[in-house]
Amino acid sequence: MAEIRRKLEKSLSNDRYQHTLGVAYTAAALAMRYQASVEDAELAGLLHDCAKEYDKQELLSIGEKAGIVFHRADLAAPQIWHAIVGPIVAAQKYGVSDPSILSAIRWHTTGRREMSLLEKIVFTADYIEPNRDRAENLAEMRRLAFQDLDFCIYRITEDTLRYLASKRICADQKTEECYQWLKETKNYDDK
Repeated sequence: MAEIRRKLEKSLSNDRYQHTLGVAYTAAALAMRYQASVEDAELAGLLHDCAKEYDKQELLSIGEKAGIVFHRADLAAPQIWHAIVGPIVAAQKYGVSDPSILSAIRWHTTGRREMSLLEKIVFTADYIEPNRDRAENLAEMRRLAFQDLDFCIYRITEDTLRYLASKRICADQKTEECYQWLKETKNYDDK
């Protein structure tokens, strides 16, 4: 993992690298709390934004070469392209082959229905890591993350959907599906 850190430090801006370290640290802590693989969580956290600083054309090119079809909704949300292409970069540039780690990288921005524990951990770690300071209800989300991970994700997606609606930005369908999945399966409207 030290070699991956060195490569990331060279390829990311200092702010993005510090964020990456924060996500890896937070993912490892959440993995300890929820009895998941600390090593897998740390690695997925390190690589979650490995494609974040690629330009739009490069992201589209990498995706298309790998056979990814960017749907109209994807094309309308360039802020998530790095997550779509991230697993390809993680595999090709950093040698990661574990499908669960690659999937956690893929879903770290939007979430999805029926997320795995590792996906939940990286999604949450990205939102609450120590370098973040702008998200609404951040202190509460940090507390919730270590008390009830599913409820925390429900609240994160709820806040995200509310924020995007206030800015008149279309939310990714997967985020809405994640929110609805947790709302329906956990009956969170009652909390």
